[in-house]
Amino acid sequence: MTFETKNFLIAAGMILALVIGVRIGKGSKPSNPVPLGNLGASVATESILENKSGLPSPRSTDGKSEPDGELVKVLRVIDGDTIEIEGGQRVRYIGIDTPETVDPRKPVQCFGVEASKKNKEMIEGKMARLEKDITDRDKYNRLLRYVWVGDTLVNLELVKQGFAHSYSYPPDVKYQEQFVAAEREAREAKRGLWTACPLTPEQSPAPSVSPASAPEPNSCLIKGNISAGGEKIYHLPECGSYAKTQIDESRGESWFCSETEARAAGWRRALNCP
Repeated sequence: MTFETKNFLIAAGMILALVIGVRIGKGSKPSNPVPLGNLGASVATESILENKSGLPSPRSTDGKSEPDGELVKVLRVIDGDTIEIEGGQRVRYIGIDTPETVDPRKPVQCFGVEASKKNKEMIEGKMARLEKDITDRDKYNRLLRYVWVGDTLVNLELVKQGFAHSYSYPPDVKYQEQFVAAEREAREAKRGLWTACPLTPEQSPAPSVSPASAPEPNSCLIKGNISAGGEKIYHLPECGSYAKTQIDESRGESWFCSETEARAAGWRRALNCP
């Protein structure tokens, strides 16, 4: 075999191998390739499809979706400060208290029906966002949350318009200052319950009582104490610390005739009350 013939055969073999390789490559090529430049867009699209609300979807440790931060539908209003959301969970508004309408132990209170109607008007059937503070649930297993509809904090708006009292309960006090200020403004402007539910003679301001004296029987018995940290706390006769709590009016402490009066003055209920 001549040198020229040998070179020809080598070249032909290389060309044949190249042709076979190209055909094999075409056969293994994916039918729907994704350009590398569009890979990020594809991932983003999948993320949006998984969460159509565009809001974060936090997950609990057991893998179930939590309502916080997501938009949830409000199925119905229970009363002025309690709602039921999709899935059947009940949510109690943090930081406020409205007159009772559904508590079997109490009669329907002044302005309770109006508060329930206002809450219904603001939120029933709408999509709301829930915001947690520190405590997750109360003793009735209701979620404790701040509730937003758009940019409106429903809890705060009810206080502003005079449908609810400020009722911050440590440790859930994130918006306490706003609630207290809103109640003061509503009270001074005589909005809602501040006009419809004037103080009865039994709820009139407590008479001056010297620190060493005790109130007369059947008079104002609620003790408005100021803690070492400056927090205003009221104690009912059945509260655990009532007996040892002393009232010093020179420090701004006071006696109250009702819880409504105490809350209106900026005090909150002691944690060891039943």
